[in-house]
Amino acid sequence: MKLTTFNVNGIRSALNKGLEDWLKSHDPDVLCLQEIKLFETELVEPIFEKLGYHCHWFPAQKKGYSGVAILSKQKPERVTYGCGIEQYDLEGRTIVATFEKFHVLCAYFPSGTMGDIRQDVKMAFLDDMFEFIHRFDRAEKPIFVCGDVNICHNEIDIHNPKSNAKSSGFLPEERAWVGKFIDSGFKDCFRLKNSDPQQYTWWSYRAGARSKNLGWRIDYIFVNHEAQDFILDAQIHAEVIMSDHCPVSVELVF
Repeated sequence: MKLTTFNVNGIRSALNKGLEDWLKSHDPDVLCLQEIKLFETELVEPIFEKLGYHCHWFPAQKKGYSGVAILSKQKPERVTYGCGIEQYDLEGRTIVATFEKFHVLCAYFPSGTMGDIRQDVKMAFLDDMFEFIHRFDRAEKPIFVCGDVNICHNEIDIHNPKSNAKSSGFLPEERAWVGKFIDSGFKDCFRLKNSDPQQYTWWSYRAGARSKNLGWRIDYIFVNHEAQDFILDAQIHAEVIMSDHCPVSVELVF
């Protein structure tokens, strides 16, 4: 089974850049999308249904902004739209699909780069998301937490840690949250299988950052540690250029 997460930075834009063809070849069983930036999801749903996906969308109320989705070959037993906190749910931040053997949470964590107010929102979201995730009974079913977390955990995950030490996305308190989350019983699937440096999932559009591989690893698939043995492989698909992010995937067996 293959699970993939991808911040598409606009679902229509990604489709125009080859997303449909990539899905045909990559063929994920579950696909988590962030920043779909589309309220009228019925405009694109037939494309994904033709590929065999059950589509569950949770767009932001503001058009052209945020929004998440889970697409799956198997129909979920249940889908939970939002986390029950209005501020985040209006921005389309989280969606959970529950399958027979596991849960998949797709999340788009807020960015704090627009100033102190949004940074405060981000820090509050981190606390609230920690609590939300831990409501799930991981002894009953594993939970995969997928998406754009907007945080680099360690120095290995960012191209210039010293100059970015005071940048949102690499602040000590943000990095500490990722550490706390992992310590609470989760594994970073990519780092389970790959300890190499210069493995990034996001690049600024400025100054040729992508061609120079001046990136940040801010997109993750986490799983509770009890299920880590199900992970066969984990990959960052840096060759896929449809967004300022690239897809991340894991292959697993149940």
